[in-house]
Amino acid sequence: MDKKEILELLIDWNFWTREQFTGTRREELLEEIERKSGTREIMVITGARRTGKSTIILQYLKDKIDAGIAKENILIVNFEDPRFRGLDLELLNRIYEIYLTEVETTSGEQYVVLDEVQVIDGWEKFARYLQENRRINVLVTGSSSKLLSSEYATVLAGRHLYTEVFPLDFREYLKFRELNIKTSLDMMAERHTIKKELTEYIGTGGFPKVVLEKEERNKKELLYTYYRDILIKDVTVRYNIKDIQKLEELAKYYMTNISSPNSYNRIKNILGTSLDTVERYSSYLESTYMLFFIKKFSYSLKEQVLNPRKVYSLDTGLRNTVSFAFSEDHGRLVENIVFMHLRREYQGIYYWKNDVQKEVDFIISEKNKVTHAIQVCWDMSSEGTRKREVESLVAAMETFCLKEGLILTDDTEDEIEVGDKKIIVRPVWKWLLS
Repeated sequence: MDKKEILELLIDWNFWTREQFTGTRREELLEEIERKSGTREIMVITGARRTGKSTIILQYLKDKIDAGIAKENILIVNFEDPRFRGLDLELLNRIYEIYLTEVETTSGEQYVVLDEVQVIDGWEKFARYLQENRRINVLVTGSSSKLLSSEYATVLAGRHLYTEVFPLDFREYLKFRELNIKTSLDMMAERHTIKKELTEYIGTGGFPKVVLEKEERNKKELLYTYYRDILIKDVTVRYNIKDIQKLEELAKYYMTNISSPNSYNRIKNILGTSLDTVERYSSYLESTYMLFFIKKFSYSLKEQVLNPRKVYSLDTGLRNTVSFAFSEDHGRLVENIVFMHLRREYQGIYYWKNDVQKEVDFIISEKNKVTHAIQVCWDMSSEGTRKREVESLVAAMETFCLKEGLILTDDTEDEIEVGDKKIIVRPVWKWLLS
């Protein structure tokens, strides 16, 4: 690419000559990035495509400009732009050289953003050079969880911090829908609207552009486009997949069976493919953030590996667009939303089952100690259901010496005492906003 082409691209993506669209603000993420940026480490921002990573970076940089940073001191390079050709480390160095010679920077803070950088082999060396030798604030975004891998961490020499960006959580979703819940009184006053919005959220999910879209048909088309982009750009092209049909079958199988335990051997037989293919394709899908797998809790790593894993989708809207959704899936969709809410805060998430088949949906482990046991039961009106859920939760609480457990429901609110143990029963919509 010649200098003129590169400059034209950079002008389109930067604040130098024009305002950039910064969308609806996500304050908690902006505060997190601002707090971490104070360490002067490389900021690595990861998450599935279309979750708003680039927009959040633009919001963050607009705040910097408003605070007095010169527009020319900010360089944004978006490698998703199809006009870029021959993406490699040599091109990245050339882009930076052209920026230095053609853009009049000033003294003071400087920022370089490498957007969707996973397509450049060796990007981590360039980012470290900027941060260490040029004393520049470096922000990197990518749609692959492999940006969190040890191979990159080794080159970056620990000089980096991570932020993960997911689709909107329920509180953010309500804000995008112009319903700002700040206090418990707001929550009670708007409870009927909140419950109605939760039903919509379960159906169409939390991708920012989908939430802002008015037309139902357009929502579905956007979600299907996201799904195809993840499969094609983030899996098929990146990993040079030959059997695209098997990849799609596997993705749809997982999407249809969210919150269910699945073993690679069982899936191998269902899809009629090899165990190696199922394992590899599953890891590729997981690396894109489309799917998450959690293991059965055990103090034995061998047992964790051997037991089936439960699968969850990044977004219920994405799941509903590509799978066979039936009315009886409602409870599983709610469980998926609870999982994603937990995933924003915790890494050590497991399910639990004992030898007599008592099962709990989520066990949270922090620093090798179980701290929470959470059951999701949409409808507890049946005495049999209530008995089963309580007994399973109590069994887990006894196993892990927990005094308190949680059951999340449609709209039931209660406290149940069993011996010296207390179970909080709470509506899921209240918990999501707490």
